[in-house]
Amino acid sequence: MAAMSLRKGNARLPPEVNRVLYVRNLPFNISSEEMYDIFGKYGAIRQIRVGTSKDTRGTAFVVYEDIYDAKTAVDHLSGFNVANRYLIVLYYQQAKMSKKVDQRKKEDEIARMQEKYERKF
Repeated sequence: MAAMSLRKGNARLPPEVNRVLYVRNLPFNISSEEMYDIFGKYGAIRQIRVGTSKDTRGTAFVVYEDIYDAKTAVDHLSGFNVANRYLIVLYYQQAKMSKKVDQRKKEDEIARMQEKYERKF
């Protein structure tokens, strides 16, 4: 309903709003079907990717067909309780995600260097 009023009013959305959502704090055993059940209530979904590796468990990407549906999902599902875990639903932002990955790589490299050179002393 809120999405309909936004469309009719031709309101401008903030620049960070997009169709791709990044979801954190998910239960590790959540299935794609459960994700579709939760997020599908807010609009047509193009794709859901649930993290399965050690580093990505508990996260997912949800891609909506329509930007207004994505906004409605963020508005309604941020803080939503799933299996005693409160979801963190954010708009995916490529630049911020790249910075985090680069920072993690730098930290890993520093740790390897410290480990390598601490052994020699």
